[in-house]
Amino acid sequence: MKSLSLQKLPRQGEASSFLLEQLNEPQRKAAETLEGPVLILAGAGSGKTRALTYRIAYMIEQGIRPQDILALTFTNKAAGEMKERIAKLVGESKASGVWAGTFHAIFARILRMEAEAIGYTSSYSVYDADDSLSVVKAVMNSLGISQQQYTPNAMRNAISGAKNKHIGVQEYQREAGSIFEKQAGLIYQEYEKRLRANNAMDFDDLLLNVIRLFEMRPDILQRYQERFRYVLIDEYQDTNKAQYTAVAMLTRVHNNICVVGDDAQSIYRWRGADIRNILDFERDYPQAVVLRLEQNYRSTKTILSAANAVISNNADQLKKELWTANDDGELIDVVRCRDDREEAEQIVKYIRQEVRSGKEYRDIAVLYRTNAQSQAIEDALRRENIPYTIVGGVSFYKRKEVKDTLAYLKLIVNERDSESLQRIVNEPPRGLGKTSLQLIADYAEREGISLFDAYCIAESIPGLQKRAQTAALDFSAMIRRFSGVRNQLRPDELARTLIDATGLLRMYEEDGSDEALDRWNNIQRVLSHIAEYHDKNPDATLEQYVQEIALLSDMDNVDTHGKAVLMMTLHSAKGLEFPMVILPGLERGLYPLSKAEQNKDELEEERRLFYVGITRAEKKLVLLHAEKRYRFGEISYPMPSGFLSEITPELLRPIGGKAIPELSAWSSGGFRKPRHEHDFIDEYSGQKMTDSSGEKVRFIDEDV
Repeated sequence: MKSLSLQKLPRQGEASSFLLEQLNEPQRKAAETLEGPVLILAGAGSGKTRALTYRIAYMIEQGIRPQDILALTFTNKAAGEMKERIAKLVGESKASGVWAGTFHAIFARILRMEAEAIGYTSSYSVYDADDSLSVVKAVMNSLGISQQQYTPNAMRNAISGAKNKHIGVQEYQREAGSIFEKQAGLIYQEYEKRLRANNAMDFDDLLLNVIRLFEMRPDILQRYQERFRYVLIDEYQDTNKAQYTAVAMLTRVHNNICVVGDDAQSIYRWRGADIRNILDFERDYPQAVVLRLEQNYRSTKTILSAANAVISNNADQLKKELWTANDDGELIDVVRCRDDREEAEQIVKYIRQEVRSGKEYRDIAVLYRTNAQSQAIEDALRRENIPYTIVGGVSFYKRKEVKDTLAYLKLIVNERDSESLQRIVNEPPRGLGKTSLQLIADYAEREGISLFDAYCIAESIPGLQKRAQTAALDFSAMIRRFSGVRNQLRPDELARTLIDATGLLRMYEEDGSDEALDRWNNIQRVLSHIAEYHDKNPDATLEQYVQEIALLSDMDNVDTHGKAVLMMTLHSAKGLEFPMVILPGLERGLYPLSKAEQNKDELEEERRLFYVGITRAEKKLVLLHAEKRYRFGEISYPMPSGFLSEITPELLRPIGGKAIPELSAWSSGGFRKPRHEHDFIDEYSGQKMTDSSGEKVRFIDEDV
């Protein structure tokens, strides 16, 4: 690692000097170290977004052209906040020149311009998780693979996992060992064929196809290498192999890569993130400057000390020690509950106390390890009329009527999109039954034409009844009519006219039920949103709107300014902060999950997840665990999580008995097994454990 040599600061009074004066010393170094590879290790609550945006603003003030800068994030929300902050610092005109967005959005933008080089058209569709799952199901049906033996979700996840690791079909099939992998290989191959035929890409393809583009066309790669002389990446610990490869290709010439991240918050291994990308940054870039942001502005000393104590137990990490100038604050409550019902009641109690003391409901977040934990908590909140919002429930854009509306828009943009076509061809009903639909699909496959083209020549399809022919021709004519004028009308005018013509709104209006009214209103919300989008982006096309919606994630819609308690999984909470955080379910088998106890890498990720949960809290942190919990339809009697024993005891306030296990009870495999053969003995109190009815808890051998 080379020694850090600070550039000469501008004269007092210059704009860029004023920018640097707004930062603390480590942030200032991060902002002004512009050339060569830079790793900014930014601990939780250390102001990394501030350092990153001021760095970009400082680059522009130093004369670097905005269009030479590429900033990559993981959520549209983060990208939007970055753009807004930069605009406030250097002005809207300069800020607009910076390419800032998520990996998927930026790469989709590149592919729109270069799609023909890899055999797509610029109007390709982007398939979300539901769309790709639908394709997998269709492929499994066509191949005769049982969906009872192998679930479509498992197959889709296998394909996505391969793509995240940059493994193509042939390599996957060559390396397949188990029967599951061999079947997945067959599905993967046909899945790719169907996406290509539909002129469509899934989320993973947006990454892989950029790599393919750069590999196939070195001239195009060189153009983007020259364009993006400075590349910045937020949340680098969350990158996967495909993202790592694409960025390495882009930065190979100028080597000006600045990554910001925190290995202690790497919690997405299950979806392909590779912590080695950040751990090995200095190996990959031997000349890298490493800077550490270690001052936490968010949490109390007590909360931060607990987080440091927990994460220090991980072996694979880049060492740093967070500190804060904030007050000590309250001790952390560790609440021992009889069961998950009492746990939920305790959560309600804490919320009531906080609200009585002057807090708002929105100041409180309940973060759980699995979605299944929410049910008992929801019941308790409803009984007490406490408002709450669940993050990660059914997204607005995943509702049936919304997806139907968007499918119509996607189809007039890309007529080859057979998934969208099949979704809405009978929505509302057009008199095309299953037999007719199958005849048209079979004809398209037999003749080697797109499904939409088959609808356009329905009168030529043998065996298709006259009524079905007329319905298919009318439908295709409507799509063709609107597709032909999509560049002549404003996106909002086009969308409203199209949806009126489809009869969707009329169908729900005539139904008249409350549910139908909700669906009608949701379609109107989509149409209004397109109008708002046009007002903000007057030059944008319908293609751009459809693409942006396809790239939205649930986390882009998290409202932290509402009037309700927020409930979400710990994975969804990364990047957020709350005055009060409640973490239920701190039990072995749930936190960490059972499967993690026998795998070092998974156990360390579970610990990082706990660290993320702790560091979401600003003022108050409550940890709860239950002696008895229903899981998988059965009663379990879990031991407290070993992570509790990793927190310095002086930082904790046990409530409801001795709730914290001794450190000696936590080993590499979890807790020691009880030494008794029949009665379950609480090793920490020495008492025989009973359930709420007074019956003794029994166990068989060592299966606790």
